Amino acid sequence: MIKTTAMLVDELKEFVNPAAKIRRFVDTGKLIPIVRGLYETDGSIPGYFLAPIIYGPSYLSFEFALAYYSLVPEAVYNFTSATFEKKKAKQYVTPYGTYTYRDVPSEAYPLGIILHSENGYGFYIASPEKAICDELYKISPLSNRRELEYLLFEDLRIDKEEFFHLNMADLLEISTRYHTQNHKLLQAYLGRSMKNGSNY
Repeated sequence: MIKTTAMLVDELKEFVNPAAKIRRFVDTGKLIPIVRGLYETDGSIPGYFLAPIIYGPSYLSFEFALAYYSLVPEAVYNFTSATFEKKKAKQYVTPYGTYTYRDVPSEAYPLGIILHSENGYGFYIASPEKAICDELYKISPLSNRRELEYLLFEDLRIDKEEFFHLNMADLLEISTRYHTQNHKLLQAYLGRSMKNGSNY
């Protein structure tokens, strides 16, 4: 269970020195410090449960979400999240893993976010379609459709069959909120695929 310093001080108010008691709990492993002012009581929980609590508002996305949905073959051990109007990327190294936060456009931020609940913990994560759009946002501008295909299916190693099983209408709609060269290429690529009636 997540505990803040304020919560712990309130729970331990009958003690003369609540701060000393907190330090003892940390020393004995009863409390695990995550970031300043934030603790967890369970050392075995999946690290992604903590991502939106460490820094927010945020939702899990980018490489982590692509792996979470098995769109890419590799496991991802960093917890990558999207924020908006923070202006600067943030990174936190904790006992549960490394957490990275980076901005996406404010216009795109609220779309395609799913609330998951597991074992009493709630966390927000991008839909597969949103995760692809977020990933394209942080990549340098591509020049043409061939480069886009190479990036998606060779570089990122997104499974092509799974890609075309995504909700193409959602992917197209979400992509229009980023206004970048990469997303314009994606829109043209999706439009051509749907027009041809052939996925691959």
